[in-house]
Amino acid sequence: MSSIGVFVVFLDATIVNVAFESITRSFHTTTAGLAWVLNAYALVLTALLVLAGRLADQFGRKRLFQIGLIGFAVTSAACGLASGTAVLIAARALQAVFAAILVPSSLALLLPEFPPHKRSAAIGIWGAMGGLAAASGPVLGSVLVQYLSWRWVFLVNLPICLLAALVGARVLRESRDTGATGIPDPFGILFVTLALSAVAFGIIEGPDWGWDDPRVIGAFLVAAVGLPLFVVRTRHAARPAVDLSLFRVRAYSVANAGMLTFATAFFAVTLANIIFLQTVWHWSVLRSALAVTPSPLLAGVAAPLAGALADRFGHRAVLVPGALSFTAAMLLFATQIDATPHYVTDWLPAALLTGAGIGLTLPTLGSAAAASLPPARFGIGSAINSSFRQLGAVLGVSVFVAVLGTPSPASALDAFQRVWYVMAGVAALSALLCAAVRTRSHRPQAARQSQSAQQPQPA
Repeated sequence: MSSIGVFVVFLDATIVNVAFESITRSFHTTTAGLAWVLNAYALVLTALLVLAGRLADQFGRKRLFQIGLIGFAVTSAACGLASGTAVLIAARALQAVFAAILVPSSLALLLPEFPPHKRSAAIGIWGAMGGLAAASGPVLGSVLVQYLSWRWVFLVNLPICLLAALVGARVLRESRDTGATGIPDPFGILFVTLALSAVAFGIIEGPDWGWDDPRVIGAFLVAAVGLPLFVVRTRHAARPAVDLSLFRVRAYSVANAGMLTFATAFFAVTLANIIFLQTVWHWSVLRSALAVTPSPLLAGVAAPLAGALADRFGHRAVLVPGALSFTAAMLLFATQIDATPHYVTDWLPAALLTGAGIGLTLPTLGSAAAASLPPARFGIGSAINSSFRQLGAVLGVSVFVAVLGTPSPASALDAFQRVWYVMAGVAALSALLCAAVRTRSHRPQAARQSQSAQQPQPA
């Protein structure tokens, strides 16, 4: 039941991607302007995940999970009733507040129910719910957009969240960290939010306004000042927004860096592919959604398998092939796709390779980050890891908008090929980081003892 939290959060993200072009036409705005519908959500989610994880540890994971579900339902209704771009962006920011509560509390409710040697598999199942949401989101969203309205991509969250809240009240068990006290430093949260927002603003608006525009330069200066202030404040605050001591564990630090880079490529390509199909191949919303569905479907199948393999062989053995698969898929898109649709021979192989890469890599990066954490730190540890994933979402959308630009119909194919090449480079960097992840397998002790007993004994 706790996995419903990640399901609605991922469902919302993929559904909005399908509705992107429809919302753009409805509000008569540009891709850069509507990018803030995605980035406002991702930025607030990034900034508040750590705070929400701390609150869940302190006040109860079940309690926060229930609050998150109800709040997500209410703010989804506000998104669906938005009267313009500014209102929709504001509603999305509020929606992200409750999404931030849902993600760490749902994982923190799940992990204590499993012994250490099964936690990677549990996270794989948790990640598979995200894959299922990603798979069903495009199809469900396209049906809603094509036959009702883009507003229903938000309103559909209401019955899911309310039903989950009713069932969760009866079946979920409360858990908390008895040592967690106090509220994380609000100034640290403010500094990191301003810095990340400034980076996104500069990347998105730079191509249109010019990289030498004072507003763009000012945005990057705000980021350059805000990030060091965040680090300094975090080091000296009584209750820092981020527990920097967690980053002393090398595997945790590297896994978070890998999450940042891989998520950047993942979120950029997820948006790019659905827009490509609608604008370059001129496919309908429904046909485009069906075309991208094999990728998240395969990701949902691969995620539980990835968790089991990571438990047995260690995380690196799963992460590196996953990230390299995604890299190869981006190169296939860039070199094989042209303006003439060839779905089965050209698009589908790349899409399936993309799905395999996502399913192997994203949930395994999460489990690698959590592998060295004690149960009492699951909430805050998973929240920080999720923050890196959402920061990747901000960077991915921002870089996609910047690299794509505003191409004419004649140059659109070249623009999307640039996006795929850039994301291949980002995914390759993620593969290098994944190769640096060092964790041990977590097979049960009895299995290891049995294996040891079968080894030949010296005479």
